[in-house]
Amino acid sequence: MLRPVKIFMSGDVMTGRGIDQVLPHPANPKIYESYLKSARGYVKLAEEINGRITQPVSFTYIWGDALEEWDRAAPHVRLINLETSITSSSDYWKGKGINYRMHPKNIASLTAAGIDACSLANNHVLDWGYAGLSETLESLKNVDIQTAGAGKNIAAAGAPAVIPVAGGSRVLVFAFGLRSSGIPLSWAAGPDTGGVNLLPDLTAESVRSIQRKIQEVRRSGDIVVASIHWGANWGYDVSRKQRRFAHALIDDAGVDILHGHSSHHVKAIEIYRDRLILYGCGDFLNDYEGIRGYEEFRADLSLMYFATINSANGKLIRMEMTPTRIRRFKINRVTGADAAWLMDTLNREGASFGTRVNMDGDNRLALHW
Repeated sequence: MLRPVKIFMSGDVMTGRGIDQVLPHPANPKIYESYLKSARGYVKLAEEINGRITQPVSFTYIWGDALEEWDRAAPHVRLINLETSITSSSDYWKGKGINYRMHPKNIASLTAAGIDACSLANNHVLDWGYAGLSETLESLKNVDIQTAGAGKNIAAAGAPAVIPVAGGSRVLVFAFGLRSSGIPLSWAAGPDTGGVNLLPDLTAESVRSIQRKIQEVRRSGDIVVASIHWGANWGYDVSRKQRRFAHALIDDAGVDILHGHSSHHVKAIEIYRDRLILYGCGDFLNDYEGIRGYEEFRADLSLMYFATINSANGKLIRMEMTPTRIRRFKINRVTGADAAWLMDTLNREGASFGTRVNMDGDNRLALHW
């Protein structure tokens, strides 16, 4: 008997660079940025603004209050956009400017969070070259974390993560990247070359291509998630092309959830034909503390998204969000004022999409449409 399925989703999880340096097995801190030459510099910036981080931290440390929230909400599936390479490779992608990596021995930080699947179709997964991509895929496979959106060739990069859930349903996660998020064209996977599942555009032909891939694997009771890395890091605008594409994925390709990311801050939520569209989930975990600029977007604030889906028809039943804040490289439940800021932002940006949120006494948000 098919049952409702609860799915946890987040935006970007960046366990590399500064965060990797405070974990038990840091990679070589050397980086190739114009801003800093050592990943340790990001640790120093965070400590200067928010206080000392006792190192090394445990593998559970970085998740902070999220661990209790996962236990409370008990989602069937935990999905993140993992925006870092997991590698000890020194073959950095020259000229890119920013290169994220986490040492493979720190993979325990992801298993400590019970992550089921990672979208890898983003602009950091090849930061340390093809050797880094290969090691990333192998590291995740070794701990039974499924991946989508990057692979040893285009067939592997385009294949979905398939997560069985109780009651006979499955969650299928297809992941796609767009150049608008900063993914280099040269990173596109090919018939015989590794890389990212890069969408050429947001046209009807791209929708038809996605539709064909979904039809090849979908079974009755499956919930289909399209995890898309798209758009700029900053700004609340949702383009007409993005909105049309999201609607077409639901209308024509049979997608049940669009899991959008790339923006460093939360963006509008839309419910279209009772299907969930997250246009931008914000950064769930990063090492940006102490970096100046764009303060008005509050990139330190994020949301844990818990979507309950009717597996018989893919419709959204309930949507609950837990507001969080990154502080000292750790996820923290927020105060009423920060939760209210997120609520006001979602209500302002969701007004034109017909969505609104309210806050309960525990500073959690519920979506209405």
